[in-house]
Amino acid sequence: MIEELTKELKIKFNDISLLERALTHRSYLNENRDIDRNNERLEFLGDAVLELIISKHLYENYPDNPEGDLTSFRSAIVRTESLAEASRELGYGKYLRLAKGEEETGGRDKDYILANTFEAVLGAIYVDQGLEECKDLVYRVLVPKIDNIVKNRLDIDCKTKIQEVAQAKYKLTPVYEVVEENGPDHDKEFVVVVKIGDKVIGQGKGGSKQKAEEAAANEGLKYIEKA
Repeated sequence: MIEELTKELKIKFNDISLLERALTHRSYLNENRDIDRNNERLEFLGDAVLELIISKHLYENYPDNPEGDLTSFRSAIVRTESLAEASRELGYGKYLRLAKGEEETGGRDKDYILANTFEAVLGAIYVDQGLEECKDLVYRVLVPKIDNIVKNRLDIDCKTKIQEVAQAKYKLTPVYEVVEENGPDHDKEFVVVVKIGDKVIGQGKGGSKQKAEEAAANEGLKYIEKA
């Protein structure tokens, strides 16, 4: 089955066990005592490789932007949601080795697990193939998204944007309020509204308060732009 993924990656591994390890979540070890290593060390390595590739691309292709901008652009392209989206495009979720409990709670599609897996696979590629193969993958699935981030300043998060717009337009600061919490402690969903004064201008859901606030801010921005 894992051979299908190597075709998607367009890489022929010398040591396929590296790719298997990159797809092994730590929960899997609890139910498989014969497996003694998870993907966290490869994730650590892949994180550094990814940062180098993206940093070099930004340095070479955006010569007029200061260091602060480049750092912000890099953060936007390597953030959890972006890497999770790339993992979904590559189909990593179906190859993950997870404990039954993690799988039953949707682990194959959780952003943070998929993002970590993207970095772990990149780490495995680096160990097995070297930097150029890593660069080829990153340029295929992540680099094409950078121009849109730069052009539309998507590196500036919605909460920052809505605060700037609301203060300029209404002289008020947006306020966030949790209106619902659903699900068990290990798999919570939060519902948050954002208000300008007493008026609710957006609502969002997320697996954390921060993500729900971001979603609410995004809806709030749309409301302000139409007002």
